[in-house]
Amino acid sequence: MPHTMDPKKNHLLAALPEAEWLRCRGFLEPVDLPLGQVLYESGRPMSHVYFPCNAIVSLLFVMENGASAEIAVVGNEGIVGISLFMGGGSTPSRAVVQSAGLGYRMRAGALTEEFNRSGPLMHLLLRYTQALITQMAQTAACNRHHSLDQQLCRWLLLSLDRLQGDELVMTQELIANMLGVRREGVTEAALKLQKLGLIRYARGHISVLDRAGLEQRSCECYGVVKKEYDRLLPERRAT
Repeated sequence: MPHTMDPKKNHLLAALPEAEWLRCRGFLEPVDLPLGQVLYESGRPMSHVYFPCNAIVSLLFVMENGASAEIAVVGNEGIVGISLFMGGGSTPSRAVVQSAGLGYRMRAGALTEEFNRSGPLMHLLLRYTQALITQMAQTAACNRHHSLDQQLCRWLLLSLDRLQGDELVMTQELIANMLGVRREGVTEAALKLQKLGLIRYARGHISVLDRAGLEQRSCECYGVVKKEYDRLLPERRAT
């Protein structure tokens, strides 16, 4: 299937001033992002950064015994591979596509060259990085202090913010791996939300029926993260 997605479906690319956009678009390569694809592994050099358009990528921290937990999600608001322009070149986390879709990638050298111009792209990427760090910190606090159904609400809302529409294709096993909990716990939390009329879950499809109710049941962590993204990246509200 030909890739026809507009690169400016990614909010960071859409926010670039015209001169930077014209320079960067020649470096962008369309890519399919199928479910489960690993974009980079822990400790390995990164060759590209990725700009999802209608896919969601999960950043996971993997323990020595193979257990993992999600530390952040990236979708059409952002970029996967911040270590490339932050100077690290690699990261202890793993990036895995959790919701299939399309996106664009840029070679590491091209991104670094553009970043080192110290222009609008650099400032935009640094503001995005600050927002991403907030999401990581709030996720750690949420996983420690809030109930599983509150965590699930936060996770659903963050994922929806990075997609178009009100439906996610996601198995309970995958959600459990993302949240670092047992599958049975996710099943119980999802059934509770379904009985409240907030979601409908069937065969790996989660439909949000009452977003306002989901936001009300979520802990304050979702609001903290969203407020910081909106403060640092106001162009998100206009797309």
